[in-house]
Amino acid sequence: MRQLRFTARVVALAVVTLVGVGACTPDRQAGPGGRGGGHAQAGSVEQETGAGGSSDSDQRTRPKPTPTPTRTKAKPKPKPTRTPAPERSTSSPARPVGCPQGEHQRAVETYLARLGGFGRVTVDGRQSAADCAAIKKFQQRYDIRPVAGRAGPTTFDVAKRLATTDVRRCKAGSGTTFCIDLTRQTTWAMRGGKVVWGPTVTRTGMSGYATPAGTFKINYRNLKEWSDPYEVWLPYWQHFTQGMGYHQTTTYLHEKSIGSHGCVNLLPSDARRAWELGKVGSRVVLFGRRPGT
Repeated sequence: MRQLRFTARVVALAVVTLVGVGACTPDRQAGPGGRGGGHAQAGSVEQETGAGGSSDSDQRTRPKPTPTPTRTKAKPKPKPTRTPAPERSTSSPARPVGCPQGEHQRAVETYLARLGGFGRVTVDGRQSAADCAAIKKFQQRYDIRPVAGRAGPTTFDVAKRLATTDVRRCKAGSGTTFCIDLTRQTTWAMRGGKVVWGPTVTRTGMSGYATPAGTFKINYRNLKEWSDPYEVWLPYWQHFTQGMGYHQTTTYLHEKSIGSHGCVNLLPSDARRAWELGKVGSRVVLFGRRPGT
């Protein structure tokens, strides 16, 4: 009986010894590049790597199969299509959009062709792109409103007056001479027998204030003169007789129902040019008479 108890104690002691060795087995040292040497707690490698074994486990995960690329049929390239050319009309060209034909089309074409300098015009009485451009340029130059390219009454009137002005009627001297055709309401300047400015349009004294014909001289100039009786500024003022002179208009020049009180009204660009050419002593020759005065 004693021998049996002794044998049981020996067996129990051996079991305890074996269990203690398994719980305290030191972990291997980490290799170069690892977290360092020393002892690690059981399960530390699994926590860091997320794998079910040591960090250098030779178990390799099976690589996912590489999908075999599928061949897709190339889309056929579309064949270029030819756009048919527009048919050419053998009839007269279409009237330009936004450029209506006026009631004085042929006459305006005739006068613009005679004057020159406004572009190519065809004297046929039919509006074209070239005619429209020329008429617009003419309207812009002489401040005819609106600038629409239409051969209306004002465009016709201005073109006719300018085209029929005879510069030879002015008795100009050797120096600078300003000429005013009161009948056609046009003006220009000559020097040495040659036209150096104009003809261009003007507007003289209205009924009751007719600008007189005659030969005068500029005797006073002021870049901006104040009119006491009419309380208005007169830019580029050049006086020649009885309170009358050249100056820039303060109203729409082509409004014929009104006029000046004897002065020779000019468009802004023309007033500046007359100022540049004139001086005290320049001759001013007026002839004819404004219609209605």
